[in-house]
Amino acid sequence: MATGDVETDSPLPVPDDLDDNGFPTAAATTSSSFADDFYRSGIDWSSLQAPPRHQRETASGTDAKAGGSLVQRSLFQAWGIEKPPREEAAPVVQRSLFQAWGIKKPPPPPPREFRDRSRVSSPSPSSSGALSGKKRRWGRSEENGAPAPRKPIACPFYKKIPGTPFTVDAFRYGAVEGCSAYFLSHFHYDHYGGLTKKWCHGPIYCTALTARLVKMLLAIDSEYICPLELDTEYVIEGVTVTLLEANHCPGAALIHFRLRDGKTYLHTGDFRASKSMQLHPLLQTGRINLLYLDTTYCNPKYKFPPQEDVIDFVVRTAQRYLKKQPKTLIVVGAYSIGKENVYLAISQALEVPIYTDASRRRILHSFGWPNLSKRISSCNQSSLHVLPLASVQHENLKKYLETHNQRFLAVLAFRPTGWTFSEAAGKELDLIKPSSKGSVTIYGVPYSEHSSFTELGDFLKFVRPQKVIPTVNVGNAANRDKMQAYFREWLKGL
Repeated sequence: MATGDVETDSPLPVPDDLDDNGFPTAAATTSSSFADDFYRSGIDWSSLQAPPRHQRETASGTDAKAGGSLVQRSLFQAWGIEKPPREEAAPVVQRSLFQAWGIKKPPPPPPREFRDRSRVSSPSPSSSGALSGKKRRWGRSEENGAPAPRKPIACPFYKKIPGTPFTVDAFRYGAVEGCSAYFLSHFHYDHYGGLTKKWCHGPIYCTALTARLVKMLLAIDSEYICPLELDTEYVIEGVTVTLLEANHCPGAALIHFRLRDGKTYLHTGDFRASKSMQLHPLLQTGRINLLYLDTTYCNPKYKFPPQEDVIDFVVRTAQRYLKKQPKTLIVVGAYSIGKENVYLAISQALEVPIYTDASRRRILHSFGWPNLSKRISSCNQSSLHVLPLASVQHENLKKYLETHNQRFLAVLAFRPTGWTFSEAAGKELDLIKPSSKGSVTIYGVPYSEHSSFTELGDFLKFVRPQKVIPTVNVGNAANRDKMQAYFREWLKGL
């Protein structure tokens, strides 16, 4: 625990059906590794396809062609591959987080009503973005006398921002009591899970890029989507909110809250800490009172090389294999969003277009990045293909190769994720040994869009938080105790 802990102004309620940590009391009935859950969490949209195009009305009142919501399809079916059934992970049960983090379990305050967006304004019209608009009807409602839905799982305390009516990445809990503004850090399923076209519980604040994805892929009513620009202050419910670049995936943001009493809270969502973050004025000024930290790789064994070094290794490896066998198909595994820098670098170095399916092309074009959009191709004759990360396996790629009728004679595939990091290879990327079977070679490369252990330490030493709440891998007391010990060590003497 960081030194100098402070009590929060308005602790939020914990319902009776939760344990002392704000988690459901139901015990888990199945188990799966965190890495397995992580692999599944961000790739669901990779296997979507667009339905027939139809007319819809734009914000200006004119009709325009649009692709509409995407619908699920199976790439395994498209390739003629039998996909094994997948078990769903049960909720994780946790104990004693309140005690470990020094947070008291308070009585519930009276519920508060949602406020309309017309009350949201900026601190100054010259330097800050103002949110305005007609009054919204945000809140619970029943249509045509339909019965209320089944009571959802209660929202854990660590997704609530104390002293505010805000939650972060808390969409699978229905209407959260006392919450009038829902923040979304980025568009990965483990963070937006629970959002559907039926969402009606309150405004969703996120970056403009994430807002486009939420509207395009989830068909959320535009009335509830509130895009915010990076590095711009907004006053929402009396709290000054600023989004910062998270260096994670397109549209991901750190969320900085400054309360009326001057206390500052920082929620990292998912992020890859970098030296450039230390140059941001908001993080250079003052001390963070409460830090919600992405602790995906908060383990001393994870010491990733810089992203630039991994990309350079991938490009050199691709060039070497193509020199040996010019009819090699290069495959990069990726989530629905994320890893773009890897396959963009290959495309630039080899001077070949990037082929992927229509649903991913639609997503990539929505970023509005000209340098990427001009390299995306609908022609599968290109020697560079992007596929869902989960499909980058020997048998799948063997069958995928067969669908190309001898145009390619071999596959060189890359799995760019921190989970492939090997302590034996460490930062010596040339020591990475590929997995080869027949005509398919797969490299696991430690290209991570989450912070390494050492990067987490450097980040904490810079922001000097008074209290740290880890948001990942908190499923058992041993993990929590280890992480708090790391935090204390990093912050000792600061």
